[in-house]
Amino acid sequence: MAAPKVAVVGAGVIGLSTALCIMETFPSCSLTVLSDQFSPNTTSDVAAGMLIPHTYPGTPIPVQKEWFKETFTYLFAISNSAEASEAGIHLVSGWQVFKNTPKEEVPFWSDIVLGFRPMSEAELQKFPQHRSGQAFTTLKCNCPPYLLWLEKRLKATGVQMYTRKIVDLWDLHSEYNIIVNCAGIGAHQLVGDEKLFPVKGQVLKVHAPWVKNFIRDGDGLTYIYPGIDKVTLGGTREKENWNLSPDPGATKDIFDRCCSLEPSLRRAQDIKVKVGLRPSRHCVRVQKELLSQGGVKLPVVHNYGHGAGGFSVHRGTAKEAARLVGECIAILQGSSSRAKL
Repeated sequence: MAAPKVAVVGAGVIGLSTALCIMETFPSCSLTVLSDQFSPNTTSDVAAGMLIPHTYPGTPIPVQKEWFKETFTYLFAISNSAEASEAGIHLVSGWQVFKNTPKEEVPFWSDIVLGFRPMSEAELQKFPQHRSGQAFTTLKCNCPPYLLWLEKRLKATGVQMYTRKIVDLWDLHSEYNIIVNCAGIGAHQLVGDEKLFPVKGQVLKVHAPWVKNFIRDGDGLTYIYPGIDKVTLGGTREKENWNLSPDPGATKDIFDRCCSLEPSLRRAQDIKVKVGLRPSRHCVRVQKELLSQGGVKLPVVHNYGHGAGGFSVHRGTAKEAARLVGECIAILQGSSSRAKL
């Protein structure tokens, strides 16, 4: 058969990295990215981009660990290359602190990040409200530059990108052989996934260049993540809230919580408020589906539902989705060769 035509729906970090994995694995296919929003207007642009995994209750831990390891290894290589500044990727050290002893003293990802260890008594003096903590070095993705870097890599391989709102995957069946659904929260309507729900996240981006270490409260709600030119302060988690308007009360609450962890932030300037809807579900959906309508079949690969942890596992799930696309290509080529017989 001719080169299979593949459409990736969605241009956040999941869509673009999935498209890149497909092109790296199957360079002969013809690939198009379709999305109603590209950077800087995607949910991924709001994300802090820190590689600290969130646990998905419905996904086996060994699978999550493999996804994280794949992502960390990939980004670590970029951080050690001449591409690091353009891609917006750098190492950052810091602390995760706990008011109460965590259920898991050693998280499943502790041997993937660098230098994971319990905090010393001297370090804990910085956090008088907290009883224990963990120190480690991880990676941070500055999201808008990283998305632009991914777009540039895709365009260099001949991938087409079009701004187009897709309301039904069937609208694409006459143009493409395989559809890859990376629509994030858009999958709620696009494929009618009732298990997918928004978690509204509000963060502040501030100018505080003296803050060099990340600080994350163990409950995951309060965090300070220094980037290349801005520090991200968070956050909120509002389940089933579709409202993209910033909440002034939440802005004050986030700022006060972060200042209690790092009092020097009181002097932060140029405070900008960002809001995004995290596409959350019990487990990430990375799977194949064969849609059928009136005797016509349309292979679809889904890769969405990463919630707040998309950056931590994006490359791992993208590789998994690319493998499933490969299975679809093999079936198409098999049926094509049988048809010739």
